[in-house]
Amino acid sequence: MLKEFRDFISRGNVMDLAVGVIMGAAFTAIVQSLVSNLVNPLIGLFLGKIDLSNLTFAVGDATFKYGTFIESIINFLIIALVVFFLVKIMNKVISKREEEAESEKTKEDEMIEYLKKISESLDKK
Repeated sequence: MLKEFRDFISRGNVMDLAVGVIMGAAFTAIVQSLVSNLVNPLIGLFLGKIDLSNLTFAVGDATFKYGTFIESIINFLIIALVVFFLVKIMNKVISKREEEAESEKTKEDEMIEYLKKISESLDKK
């Protein structure tokens, strides 16, 4: 069982996933800092308050912290935008590589056909 676990952990997929999760957590911290320290004060200038997380309203004994919710929405939108651009760039890179590989394959096929014609013409003589 220990060997199976070691084999499972040493697979490339698991390691890639672990790196992705760690990088995602670090990126989330950066985005939260961006929103808390730069975006929220900017929005706060227009709303007349500096800290959005303090925005609340009360109904009876219940207090609703809608400012924190707004911060979470901003965090999500920024992360989603960055992921969108990363996926778009990766798709472009992958598409370009596939086109280059296809082009190379076509050149190889043309070369093979050309060599076959030469070989056939030599065989006829």
